[in-house]
Amino acid sequence: MKYSSLAELAIIACPGGDVFADEIIFHLKKLYRRRKDRLTENLAKDYNLSIEKVNEQISFISNIIRPVSFPSNGNGKNNVPKFKTQVQFTCFANGEIKAEIMESIRGKDVFIIQDVENHYPLKFVGCEDGQIFSINDHLMTLYVTIDAARQAGAQQISVVIPNYPYSRQHKVKGREGLAAGLIGKTLEQYGVSNIITLDIHSRDIRNSFNRMRMENLHASYQIIKTLAQMNGIINDDFVVVSPDTGAVDRNKFFASALKKPLALLYKERDYSKISKNASDSNISQIRFMGDVKDKIVFMADDILGTGSTLIKGMKILKENGARRIICSISLPLFSKNAIAYFDKAYEEGLFYRIIGTNAVYHEEVLKREWYVSVNISGLFAEAISRIHQNLSISSLLDNREIINRLLAGVIAPEPQRELPFIQNKTA
Repeated sequence: MKYSSLAELAIIACPGGDVFADEIIFHLKKLYRRRKDRLTENLAKDYNLSIEKVNEQISFISNIIRPVSFPSNGNGKNNVPKFKTQVQFTCFANGEIKAEIMESIRGKDVFIIQDVENHYPLKFVGCEDGQIFSINDHLMTLYVTIDAARQAGAQQISVVIPNYPYSRQHKVKGREGLAAGLIGKTLEQYGVSNIITLDIHSRDIRNSFNRMRMENLHASYQIIKTLAQMNGIINDDFVVVSPDTGAVDRNKFFASALKKPLALLYKERDYSKISKNASDSNISQIRFMGDVKDKIVFMADDILGTGSTLIKGMKILKENGARRIICSISLPLFSKNAIAYFDKAYEEGLFYRIIGTNAVYHEEVLKREWYVSVNISGLFAEAISRIHQNLSISSLLDNREIINRLLAGVIAPEPQRELPFIQNKTA
């Protein structure tokens, strides 16, 4: 993160994405501190100056260039930028949403953060008692926020939306629309330059954009690190299973990284039926190909909605002799009665753990013994930092190198090389 460019970086949090935005800002501040300290140490060494003298010089130059954005605290050091821009959201009686940016963002690089799957009561002007938003409510809030930023003179607007909405409507089977592409085209028309998301359901979605870029991040590093920290899990009896044909590439990646065999669950669906809850899915038949007898099974999937298909897959694996089942979910939605359904399955010994990311805000599932949450806000902070500086993010999109270092180092890579995925908020 270039020290001189921080004044142009602004984070705007929509009501649904406020929690995730605070997590990202925490990591951005850690990045800022670490890189500023590294810069100070290098300059002190190069010019044979003390750390204190270098801090004074940096503070002096910064206050001349951007006196408002970099206020000095009086001891030759600069305060950490706050990054977060104050926005007032208002919900009117008829349901309309207004976003009003309360400070100048003219000429700034703006990142707007939204979690469209946050279904907890949100409190702001007009709904002080708390209001639960649907996906469409969150989308409209995102749209009016983008427009407010554009009207306020933002130089560039990027959208951080870990769970890309309508991503499962990405191909046509009959007389239906391509809603996944429609969302992207709408964002592009509103002037969005970049979308940063997590494990997009189909990479074909980006083909519907003309100019806008999509940066599709992956949580595989954090998931493998969590697996490695589970004592005795990754051993000779470990096997990776793809829960369906659509997830083969994802699970093939895990099998290749962990150097373990890959098996497959093949599901036949009745598309005339819609899954409404965890006990009622549209799967008509499941077939298994592979060997899991007396094995520890690991399955990775992108989205967990009602969870019915995953539970059915677990039952098939248990019938085939699986000893212990662990699943990872990039976007743990846990829709409808999914949590209760998994509670029951856990009591029956159907699975051992579900590993999910904090890309979706969900308070209830965090209370479960069977659920392990991994924090991917540091990954998004690193991506935001690099995009803001026009630096390469290829090492974030293809993280095989850092995964290899992780596994070669027996769980822990060298601290100075590890990306900032730390959950301990001591900074």
